[in-house]
Amino acid sequence: MKRFTMRFAALGALLLVAGSALAAGLPDFTGIVEKNGRAVVNVQATYDGQTRASADADAGPDQQMPEIFRRFFGIPLPPQRDDERFSLGSGFIISSDGYILTNNHVVDGADQVKVKLSDRREFTAKVVGTDAQYDIALLKVSASGLPTVTIGDSHQLKAGQWVVAIGSPFGFDHSVTAGIVSAVGRNFGASDQQYVPFIQTDVPINRGNSGGPLFNLDGQVVGINSQIFSNTGGYMGVSFSIPIDIAMSAVQQIKDKGFVTRGMIGVQIQAVTDALAKSVGLPNTGGAMVSVINAGSPAEKAGIKPGDVILAFNGQPIDGPADLPPLVGASRPGSKATLEIFRDGKQRNVGVTVGELPRDARTLAAAEAGAVSGNPLGLVVQDLTAADRQRLGLKAGEGVGVARVIGVAARRAGLQPGDVILMVGRARVASAAAFNQAVKGAKPGEPVMLLVRRDDATSFIAITVPKDGG
Repeated sequence: MKRFTMRFAALGALLLVAGSALAAGLPDFTGIVEKNGRAVVNVQATYDGQTRASADADAGPDQQMPEIFRRFFGIPLPPQRDDERFSLGSGFIISSDGYILTNNHVVDGADQVKVKLSDRREFTAKVVGTDAQYDIALLKVSASGLPTVTIGDSHQLKAGQWVVAIGSPFGFDHSVTAGIVSAVGRNFGASDQQYVPFIQTDVPINRGNSGGPLFNLDGQVVGINSQIFSNTGGYMGVSFSIPIDIAMSAVQQIKDKGFVTRGMIGVQIQAVTDALAKSVGLPNTGGAMVSVINAGSPAEKAGIKPGDVILAFNGQPIDGPADLPPLVGASRPGSKATLEIFRDGKQRNVGVTVGELPRDARTLAAAEAGAVSGNPLGLVVQDLTAADRQRLGLKAGEGVGVARVIGVAARRAGLQPGDVILMVGRARVASAAAFNQAVKGAKPGEPVMLLVRRDDATSFIAITVPKDGG
């Protein structure tokens, strides 16, 4: 009995040593959290009933996404009014003067966005710009000396590396979770985000984590937590983050010109099956087969033909059709690129000049509006074409169209997309630039009178410029 007890004690000691050695080999995340936690923020978006219903109705990309892929909007909060709704998400400060990065789907269509810091300070944030394809939004708060994260290089990520997420799942501020990178360059075919080579992880992230940062062990942000793979809406071990390299490129474009441009070559592609590979003499099923070439596109001008198989883009291998859009989309319009293709049993290189992908209607409307963020009325307006004016019975050079109503005051005043604004005060306006210039000097609390044409009715509407910019 004594010998058995001694052996049992020795085994216990051995297991204790082994356990301690194993624990010693695991990373310690406390330094990452202490260094970066203060730069992670809580994002609260406010929607009135009509706006949120419209946003949900416009959620075409989510409807096109397989049901099992879910974006995790912030956890809903109780409304303060019957027609008002809230949701919470996450974000992180990228510059000490108040620029904050989050997901587009966290703030899309919001009437007001508030940001809460770890020290409990709250700010009303301005949405500087968004991009639905990359699902990123750039916010700005009026503050200085704010704590910031360090931006890393998502190209250096490899499967098996440890990563850490900080965010507000279910409203629990500054929750920390960790896991490993499961895969990089993942694309699951959703038409709205075919240009994003997602980082796949097993980091536990849930509702409210959306827009929060993903850190590597050096404490650098390498991704923005965006989506989960789930048939219940909860965490199931498969999460997706937007590479920070793509996000920061979009941020710079939004700062420079107010929108994001992407490259295009004008082809429709498909997977190479065994049968197709054999029919064209391709030794394997890699690459992307060209099925359709858009008329007048860069691909047509470069001599690309249906049936060609694209094997590489600028030296980057194309293993399947999902690999090509992110590479082309990240290319600067007007730049030169080299396609490695397989045709007639031979590989060859073809030079192509990258074109510009047309922007979606919402982004285009914002771009046409000029300095939308500087418009105190919260109206996105756009120039009318000659055909528009003829259809509406307007004279040449008369009026501007309302493309989108993003301000609470303008919405409550009854403005709607499709309305035509003929005058600001007693001054006639004939272009988006003229309208923005006419309302630029309006002061908070001051009413602005607009002459608005809707269908066959024309009437004056007064909008009081909000004091909080909302």
